[in-house]
Amino acid sequence: MAKVAEGLFYSETHEWVRLDGDEAYVGITDYAQHALGSIVYVDMPDVDDEVVKDEEFGAVESVKAASDLVSPVSGTVTAKNDALDEGPGLLNSDPYGTWIIKVRLSDASATSALMDAAAYSAFCESLG
Repeated sequence: MAKVAEGLFYSETHEWVRLDGDEAYVGITDYAQHALGSIVYVDMPDVDDEVVKDEEFGAVESVKAASDLVSPVSGTVTAKNDALDEGPGLLNSDPYGTWIIKVRLSDASATSALMDAAAYSAFCESLG
């Protein structure tokens, strides 16, 4: 069973969001990193790029597969996690402590359609 962290919001595409005022940190879940296997590369947008809820903003490549990253929120990228350039495996070893991008939200209600930890746990269990 994948670990699910409390206090985050989750999408059905296995990204998480941690709010910090009008900004959001976005990463991938333990379920996602486990399904991908050893992550070898992360494609991230540049600072000042716009991301749109439910649209691709990058990709994660592993030894098994490549998977698109789908933004759970809309806004402007204010930072990207440069540590992932040298150590993409951080997403495997600490998926909830390793964010991919930081976004200034364009819609404060962005997380209202996302799942909390209990709902995401149930969603993952329903996947088998």
